[in-house]
Amino acid sequence: MKNLKKLTLLHSNDMHGDFAAEQIDKNLVGGVSMLSGFINKVRSEEENVLYAIAGDMFRGSIIDTEFWGISTIQIMNMLGPDVVTLGNHEIDYGLTHLLFLEKCAEFPIVNANMHVTTNHKRLFEPCRVIEVGGMKVLFIGIITEIALAACKKDNLIGTFVSLDEAVDEIGRICDTYNAIDIDFTVLLTHIGFEEDKKLAEKLDPAWGIDVIIGGHSHTFLEKPEVVNGIPIVQAGTGTDQIGRFDIMIDTDNNCIDSYTWKPVPINSENCPKDPDIERVIDAYQSQTDAKYGQILTKFVRKLTHPSRFQETELGDLFADIMKEAIGTDIFLMASGSIRGESLGPIVTKGDFNICFPYDDTVHVVWWTGAQLKHALMRMLRDEALAGAHTEFYQLSEGLEVEYDQKTHSFLKFDFEGEPVADDRIFTVGLQDYHFKNLEDSFDLKLEDVEKNHKARIAASSCVQVIEEMLINESHQNAKGTGRLIIHKEDGTVTGVAF
Repeated sequence: MKNLKKLTLLHSNDMHGDFAAEQIDKNLVGGVSMLSGFINKVRSEEENVLYAIAGDMFRGSIIDTEFWGISTIQIMNMLGPDVVTLGNHEIDYGLTHLLFLEKCAEFPIVNANMHVTTNHKRLFEPCRVIEVGGMKVLFIGIITEIALAACKKDNLIGTFVSLDEAVDEIGRICDTYNAIDIDFTVLLTHIGFEEDKKLAEKLDPAWGIDVIIGGHSHTFLEKPEVVNGIPIVQAGTGTDQIGRFDIMIDTDNNCIDSYTWKPVPINSENCPKDPDIERVIDAYQSQTDAKYGQILTKFVRKLTHPSRFQETELGDLFADIMKEAIGTDIFLMASGSIRGESLGPIVTKGDFNICFPYDDTVHVVWWTGAQLKHALMRMLRDEALAGAHTEFYQLSEGLEVEYDQKTHSFLKFDFEGEPVADDRIFTVGLQDYHFKNLEDSFDLKLEDVEKNHKARIAASSCVQVIEEMLINESHQNAKGTGRLIIHKEDGTVTGVAF
């Protein structure tokens, strides 16, 4: 007869400081108060409950940004996860600050593949064994490759950059801890849904990985994706949903006997509130309201950013502001740094900071026309147009590009109405993260680019430049059409006003 025990495993990912509930129709949706209420409810109803977070607790809200994540850690302490793994945005405030925040956390943060490059000493616990109901549950944390790009600001920090290396590390940990009779093993990853599927294919069944709980790609699933016998799950983004496993574990053979999984909506119909967390959030909110209620400007209408993989109104606006402010020929504004789908028509400081939360220094580089074409060809590669989590850029006024995905060629590549000559030199503005990752983002090497001219810093704060220009009301409108026209393989066209 099998020795079966039940484990209820709750999980979130990519919460991004989504603390407050939203009124949608007649229901309140999301927010950590009702999320905490639901978790506490399940903990009171079930015997063996664990709650895990698969990265990116930080960024996305004024409260998180204003207090550099300290507010988030306090709120997460009250939420009480049993284990958390790192996401790429945990590093946004700098590695030193992250190590400080780890000391403030009252929960374990696991990551198996960030290390000091000089001696390969890990920066965090690679895994954590949690005992519940007489079972030993092993959690292993793996971070996305994007974290390596963020850590290039500090040459002493490294991470594994391939799935194969991550697989080797997982195998090493499993081989080591299986000796202590692990009943159940969870991979907490922050590498994106497609990468999770590739990772699952490479895992040796002998290692005993039972489930993969992922993050980074903000994927909402109706049911698990099973690859190599391993269920892979994500719970979208924010706090509108939580994932729930109810698992019967065969503790004799250390494997799943049976399970159910479902995404659970966090709303006022099925989730009680947690008044203690609400009081903490209200206290932070009152401190930020006065500062961030300042009106910066009024647009002629609401401007939108519906997709990071096409030209948008907000993308045009911000790219044009930066081009004018720093005096370059071209500014390539990172689509992913615009986090809101719309802004305005009344724009407060708080609205702007939520929409554009990442502050960076701004660099000027000198590119030839050939290098510019090569960089945008890299940006327009098939995986980006298929929606993969890659870099994409908004073009400033004057640059007009028309691209055909079927032939992988430019139908048009003009600057100020003239075809771009390969030998012409252009000044191009880039945010710091993208300047430091020229090779990953544009397939260009800094040493090759600097043969044209040495790069320089043009501004210390991208956010302050855009804020100042908005206050001066020099940019109130943007069309979002005509600069980047993409003829996609499926016959659709983006970037054209119909």
